[in-house]
Amino acid sequence: MELRRHLLTAEMLEPGGDELIRTQIDVRFDPLTGHSSRILPERGLMPANEFDLAAFAREVQPRCPFCAKRIETLTPKLPPSIHPEGRIVQGEAVLFPNLHAYSSHSCVSVYSPRLHYLPLEDISERLMADNLSTQVAYAKAVMEGDPESRWASINANHMLPSGSSLFHPHLQGIVDSQPTTVQRMLAHVPAERFDAYLQAERRAGERYLVDTGRVEWLVSFAPIAPAELRAFVRRISSPVEADEDLVVELAHGLTLALNAYADMGFESFNLAVYGAPPGVKGYPLNVRLACRSNLSAFYRSDSTFLERLHWEGAIDLVPETIAERIGERFRG
Repeated sequence: MELRRHLLTAEMLEPGGDELIRTQIDVRFDPLTGHSSRILPERGLMPANEFDLAAFAREVQPRCPFCAKRIETLTPKLPPSIHPEGRIVQGEAVLFPNLHAYSSHSCVSVYSPRLHYLPLEDISERLMADNLSTQVAYAKAVMEGDPESRWASINANHMLPSGSSLFHPHLQGIVDSQPTTVQRMLAHVPAERFDAYLQAERRAGERYLVDTGRVEWLVSFAPIAPAELRAFVRRISSPVEADEDLVVELAHGLTLALNAYADMGFESFNLAVYGAPPGVKGYPLNVRLACRSNLSAFYRSDSTFLERLHWEGAIDLVPETIAERIGERFRG
């Protein structure tokens, strides 16, 4: 497989002078979906966090519905056909329906009602594994009760810049009869193309991070968001097929990645675990994780017309540099 790219050159005269300035834009094409991404020279578009998140957390906590004092009365319960107790609990994690549903089966799971503020450096493998476990249990219960809903995904908007409307950290699950656009695109990728992509990245070595047993991690060749990582889970196509050991393994990788984001100065991220219907032959469960702009009074959104309307990333964090910065954490 060729990891395809095309170099563009922009020319201009320097401000107030006659010197010719040339800038290169590295256009890359995703080997699986074909979408393109533009890697820009570093411009400082993603400054490290300087916002007092702890103070902001204290400000909004008194009206947070996910906190311990209010979660029982201000969040809905699952119907008995899905779960007789109305909520799914694993460790400190609590899962309940999304009051503002995105699909026929839409849920929210908090890492813990007591953790209104959870910096990325404090996310632990236990917290992540328990939260993922509630999502797997929910997807299984939905598919048993509604056999038409075969498309499951596990997602996250962490902090407001990522699209979260609530500060309290949580995951979101979708189980539906209809796939999202990217779920549909990935489900149509031939099995041999996933294998070829991973083989190409192993050979190149520039972006490949680690194989933890059943999960392979790498930095995205053609990212659609800053510092984007991808992972591929062998032998399952849906979150409902994840056993306890696999949940722990996936939590290990996600925790390493999020702790690494914290090291780089980021506190907001998006996550998508793209599932196809269970048992789809040759489809590895796909994971994408990317950091987002940090919260500040006048922060710059990293989602522009290119990302939202052209479906094309414009990133000034070079993937190979990201791999160098976080590679040791994964390989250690």
